[in-house]
Amino acid sequence: MTPQRSALLVHLLTATGAVFAMLAMLAAAQDQWGLMYVWLVVAFAVDGFDGPLARKYEVKTNSPRYDGVLMDLIIDYLTYVFIPAFALFESDLLEGWTGWIAIIVITFGSVLYFADTGMKTKDNSFAGFPGCWNMMVVVMFALEPNFWIILAIVVLLTVAMFLPLKFVHPVRTERWRPLTLPLALLWTLLAIRAAWVDFDTGVWVNWGLALTSIYLVLAGILQQVIPARR
Repeated sequence: MTPQRSALLVHLLTATGAVFAMLAMLAAAQDQWGLMYVWLVVAFAVDGFDGPLARKYEVKTNSPRYDGVLMDLIIDYLTYVFIPAFALFESDLLEGWTGWIAIIVITFGSVLYFADTGMKTKDNSFAGFPGCWNMMVVVMFALEPNFWIILAIVVLLTVAMFLPLKFVHPVRTERWRPLTLPLALLWTLLAIRAAWVDFDTGVWVNWGLALTSIYLVLAGILQQVIPARR
């Protein structure tokens, strides 16, 4: 297969994320939260694979007609932000005005962050919370904490988008990757399990989601505090 065809296939793989986003939205509109997250996790998996493939097959050189970065951002906003915010609002997790605050700060703050040209750091981490609301909301669906806790987490993470805090990319951030990548894969498997049983999860799944989420949120900040070995 020629490099040009390989690069085009990578673009087509990225584009499937839009299909999975639509399937997730249709499920959310029918309050089928488990099915919605199955599709979001599938989209999350595609997002994890297409980046390394795009770099391997040099899509910018071999298939320049399509802008893979722009395509990825559009799909990421749908699957990471828009659909999870809708699910949070439509579910019973937030009451009354708290749901309105959540969807407003999530969608408004995230679109600014996604347009930020300085969202990546030199070590391929994220500068500020990268708007991974799909991860946050799936944990909230599984744990079902008090709505005040959910609202506080939403506000704190939105503020963290614009603070000089680092958040790791599970694949591209090299430092601690031997630990970060397996934990990110474990989180994905636990999220699939939670969605598959319509969030009727056991204690071990809830603890697993909580602990892996805490690590993925704090790892980059800890890296800023702990000097790297030379």
